[in-house]
Amino acid sequence: MVLSMTGFGRGIATSTAKKVTIEIKSLNSKQLDLSMRVPQYFREKEVEMRNKIAEHLLRGKVEVAVMIETVAAEVNASINVGVLKGYKEQIINMAQELQIDTPSDWYATLLRLPDALKTESAQVGEEETAALWSALEQAIENIIAFRKQEGQKLDQFFREKIANIRALLKAVEPFEEERVTKIRTRLEENLAKLGPIDYDKNRLEQELIYYIEKLDVNEEKLRLDNHMNYFIETLDGELGQGKKLGFIAQEMGREINTLGSKSNNAEMQRIVVRMKDELEQIKEQVLNVL
Repeated sequence: MVLSMTGFGRGIATSTAKKVTIEIKSLNSKQLDLSMRVPQYFREKEVEMRNKIAEHLLRGKVEVAVMIETVAAEVNASINVGVLKGYKEQIINMAQELQIDTPSDWYATLLRLPDALKTESAQVGEEETAALWSALEQAIENIIAFRKQEGQKLDQFFREKIANIRALLKAVEPFEEERVTKIRTRLEENLAKLGPIDYDKNRLEQELIYYIEKLDVNEEKLRLDNHMNYFIETLDGELGQGKKLGFIAQEMGREINTLGSKSNNAEMQRIVVRMKDELEQIKEQVLNVL
């Protein structure tokens, strides 16, 4: 089964006072590259969140955004009466000493001074914590579902490309015998151009056989076919086989390159170029596989 590393998931949960929204986006990467934007309110939960995300997403460039909205009236600030009382006394004493008027609007004056308001640090309650984990679970489930959907498309794509390479490999066969005949004819014609000279025909036959064996591509064809079978088996195997598929694609590339270097035939070389094109598309998309 194939999972893509590309995906998006959103989760939303609400407590009495808070609405928690979590969005997770992922792209391909060689390992898990996780970045998070978590409000100060939930900062103490970040390590647990990271562990849970890493456990499920395994690999990819993952971006997580946690957002909070207040859905009920909530006051975490109060007027610091004691401080304001001290300010007022100091202002009255200053006015008497400097012989100036006291402020006409005490409220505006005092409330602008430092520490006029005191803010109580918000504590994360059980209800808000439950909303956070619920939103995170939803987001993870949704991004995994997205990855599965994209993975199905990749699976179909790979199977089509492997089938295309198989068909092209089959198309090479008619040109193999034709190539041997042409090589033999060309060598005999070149010998004939040299004029009436004596040569050992048995030795020539041996050299021809040796030369033709050097150009034999049956071994490359067999190995390429085995690599393609292994690629399909890996597609049908366990999750998280992206790197393995990449290695198999590299081995396929080696056999196709050797096939091209041994072809010594224009039509065979054209077929090899088409095989390389199909393989490059596979290599490009393998980078997205988990």
